Amino acid sequence: MPFTEKHLTVPPPLEVAGRWIKRYHVTADPAGIAPEVEETAYRFLPTLLPKPDGTPPATFVVLHRGGDDGAYLNAYSWVWDNVLHFGGAAAGQPVLGCPDNDPTHFVAPGRPWIGCVWELPPILHERDAWVRHMLAPATPDLDAYLADSLPEGTTGDRS
Repeated sequence: MPFTEKHLTVPPPLEVAGRWIKRYHVTADPAGIAPEVEETAYRFLPTLLPKPDGTPPATFVVLHRGGDDGAYLNAYSWVWDNVLHFGGAAAGQPVLGCPDNDPTHFVAPGRPWIGCVWELPPILHERDAWVRHMLAPATPDLDAYLADSLPEGTTGDRS
């Protein structure tokens, strides 16, 4: 089967465990990610977040619903002022250590993987947004950072 880009949607930020979370959802399904997958992923999210270290508490996540039973939650949290901390979870993928094929049963597989080709596009945007709103100005602007997201569309073909 040839490679195709997936749909990228951008739900509004939310607060989880004292951190502001920017959200990106990736799926081949134009209807989006099923509510029960989204709900269980965000309930699992606090286990992927780092402890506060004085950096403004901001994270961006990519919730990806695979073409099979898999669902993936990648959490990229800003720490040490300019470093990304990664935490990842998967559901419905026994090959990754998931206990079953249930896309709402998230576990942290502990692999050093940071994302697949459909999950990586937000990283460049978020790096530039962090510099633009948090590092370059004399006064960091967390609200401006939270409002600056990659536009919805596809995961690629953005040139």
